[in-house]
Amino acid sequence: MDQNKADKLPKSWNPAEVEADLYQGWVDAGYFKADPSSDKPAYSIVLPPPNVTGQLHMGHALDHTLMDSLVRRKRMQGFEVLWLPGMDHAGIATQTKVEAMLKETEGKDRFDYGREEFVEKVWEWKKEYGGRIGNQMRQIGDSLDWSRERFTLDDGLSRAVQTIFKELFDQGLIYRAKRMVNWSPVLQTAISDIEVKYEDVEGELVSFRYGDGDDSIVVATTRVETMLGDVAIAVHPEDERYTHLVGKVFDHPFREDLKIQVIADDYVDREFGTGAVKITPAHDPNDFAMGQRHNLDMPEVIDGTGHIFNTGTRFDGMDRAEARTALTEALREQGRIVKEIRPYVHSVGHSERSGEPIEPLLSEQWWVKVDELAKMSGDAIRSGDTVIHPASQEPRWFDWVDDMHDWCISRQLWWGHRIPIWYGPEGEIVCVGPDDEAPTGEGWYQDPDVLDTWFSSALWPFSTMGWPDATEELAKFYPTSVLVTGYDILFFWVARMMMFSTFAAKLPGSPLGEGTDGRPQIPFKDVFLHGLVRDEQGRKMSKSLGNGIDPLDWVRDFGADALRFTLARGANPGSDLPVGNDAAQSSRNFATKLFNATRFALMNGAEVGELPARETLTDTDRWILDRLEQVAPRWTRT
Repeated sequence: MDQNKADKLPKSWNPAEVEADLYQGWVDAGYFKADPSSDKPAYSIVLPPPNVTGQLHMGHALDHTLMDSLVRRKRMQGFEVLWLPGMDHAGIATQTKVEAMLKETEGKDRFDYGREEFVEKVWEWKKEYGGRIGNQMRQIGDSLDWSRERFTLDDGLSRAVQTIFKELFDQGLIYRAKRMVNWSPVLQTAISDIEVKYEDVEGELVSFRYGDGDDSIVVATTRVETMLGDVAIAVHPEDERYTHLVGKVFDHPFREDLKIQVIADDYVDREFGTGAVKITPAHDPNDFAMGQRHNLDMPEVIDGTGHIFNTGTRFDGMDRAEARTALTEALREQGRIVKEIRPYVHSVGHSERSGEPIEPLLSEQWWVKVDELAKMSGDAIRSGDTVIHPASQEPRWFDWVDDMHDWCISRQLWWGHRIPIWYGPEGEIVCVGPDDEAPTGEGWYQDPDVLDTWFSSALWPFSTMGWPDATEELAKFYPTSVLVTGYDILFFWVARMMMFSTFAAKLPGSPLGEGTDGRPQIPFKDVFLHGLVRDEQGRKMSKSLGNGIDPLDWVRDFGADALRFTLARGANPGSDLPVGNDAAQSSRNFATKLFNATRFALMNGAEVGELPARETLTDTDRWILDRLEQVAPRWTRT
């Protein structure tokens, strides 16, 4: 190459000056588009959909770096590659953000608008502000097929959600029941386990006495307010201290309508505390299970706003904290406090979105019966149809799918997929599929709840390719080749995709194809689980610690290549990755060395394009190419 061509390169490497135009050139040239009619072998990955409210964080950057490395390599190996992008509507996160914006800008809440107008406001917000993370993905160089971008509330995915809901409902796998849920008093909705964050809280352990004299029994609690719903005291059946009291009934100190019976149950740890446990079945998941075993009444004493209600006592109307203090004083006045109240640090679940302690509540919700679905998910791994990497994560998978509880899928929100159930004036219940006409007439109305966001994202591997219709994309690219994600959502997302995908594959006339040896088709062949990105001291990145790193800052300061190289070189399957600015600076220096070496080579006659004929090469060049041919197969897997 002559000197003039080499001089077209800048004198020094400044990624900020070239990366954006370089990336857009790739997109405009169609390098990332997948052709389902191609006769090349297929390779496909669906991008785990980030929240439409979100912004790129280091976990995303690691995730995307690993996926991009796979798909770019497969393109070079001659595969027809689909890397499909999209975003999740993020029910709670988006509704909360829009409600906060309306409160700040207009002084109104959603009820001031009504359901339809509020949902329109959310769509307006989504159009103007949502999806910024998509632009951030472009800044880090994700080679996604943007022509196929999907959204969990678009028309096609909405059709898929309605289709699978009806199929599950018609087979008795979706049902409605009153069960224990995680409830957010601020958001006024049930929330999923992944939206509950546990924090150590300094509380007070209150020990008080039921009954009097020799026949009394002492219990201890950090939630005195729940004693208004106590119906029993549980002891271990072999605890000799209480054998004579089993079957005894105590009066409730504040409620004439409730009696407290002493029951025996193996669940009780007789070595913990007094060995006697107060039972409030309507406000504690373990107590609820015990209430079911012993057929106990389940009086509800805390409402959806976190206030005492329905007790007929002077405590009605108090919020939880106020009632806790008032009841402690009332018990003290009755002489029932048997020990000095002492500080007690304990773990309390908090709503991730609104920050307040969650309230375990009995609530009528829609549920998915998971027994059969979970078994298919477990069988897919046991049979080797899907392989989890690293294999050390398999026990966690089986711990979950082999002991999975029915899944609460309804949320008391307005933004999301509304549950396709209609109720009639005579108690009729009708599930409406995507091609069905909803019942009309006086007294008919649709269920007001929406589906858990994880419900629609569980369909992501195939709904994004056009299911339930038989499409070219499904025929070519399904099942997908690889799923890349963090080990922290192995249960919440990966297991649910496996459940719904294997279920959908078994439906009559399913376009998802046949699995192996009569087993249902799986959604992905390999699951690669990476760890979490942490700071240089190994701590989780968080706002409270102030140790978070914005990957876009690294792109600006060091370049996208440096960001990605830092993450890629430190990634090990299933292991957390500590990073810091020094590592990014080192990667920036490495990228600069590559640039300088390239410029030097071009200035000294290096060729660009097809290699010259072998006989024209020097002995050194031939040796380098021969060594490359020997080494490459050792590190190449198709």
